[in-house]
Parts: sequence; structure tokens; C-alpha cells
Amino acid sequence: MTTGGAGRAGTARDGADRAAAAAGVAAVLTGLLAGCAAPASRTSPSPTPPEALCTRLVAHWAREVLGSGTYGDYQSMGLSDGQYEILRSVVDEARAERKRRGADAADALIRREARTGCAAWYRSGGPGTGAWR
Repeated sequence: MTTGGAGRAGTARDGADRAAAAAGVAAVLTGLLAGCAAPASRTSPSPTPPEALCTRLVAHWAREVLGSGTYGDYQSMGLSDGQYEILRSVVDEARAERKRRGADAADALIRREARTGCAAWYRSGGPGTGAWR
């Protein structure tokens, strides 16, 4: 029983337990800090080329327009004027292809023509040229 707030004196066992706990905490902290300080072993991904981003955007919106039958504003689609022109051309061709050979053929045409159109557009300067950039 303790009186007056005085506790019993610590035993040798209590000291050993505290030392073991402190050593465990120190080991964990050392491991965490070493992990933070170590250089990253993975390299960051390389940026996606603008032609590939253009292709993804145009193909996405071509499928949307082909499915709904209506165009939105090119700016609301996140397209530049040049990308929108590629989109309109791709959709026109995909509509004709869908009538001739079906939806799968139209989808293949969308992928192919979006890639071809975007590659040609970026080869000639892309969005950094012309009035609409």
C-alpha cells in the first residue's frame, strides 16, 4: 500500500523492461528514418507525349459523340481547335464505318485515325501554332 503519493521503488526487472522498450522504440525509429533518407529506387514515370494525350482525348470524345450523336463545345471537352477538327473528321469516318462494318470496326477506326491525326498535327506544330493555339 502506498501513502502520501509515494510509490514503491522500481525493481531491477522494471529497469530492464524499460530499457528493452526504449531499445525497441529506437530500433523502429531508426528503421523509419533510414527508409525516409534512402534514395528512391524507382524512377518517376516519364511524361506522356502530347500526341498520346491528344489521341486519348480525341478517341474518348469520338466514342462519346458517336454514341450520342451530338457534339459539345470544344473547350468544354478540353480540346484545342486543332484537336476538335481531328475529332470531327474521325467521327465522320467512324459513322460511315459503323454503317458499313459495325461498331467494332468503327472503334478500331477511331483508335487508328485519332492516333494518325494527332501525330500529324503535332508533327506540324500542334497547339502552339495558329490563331487558336
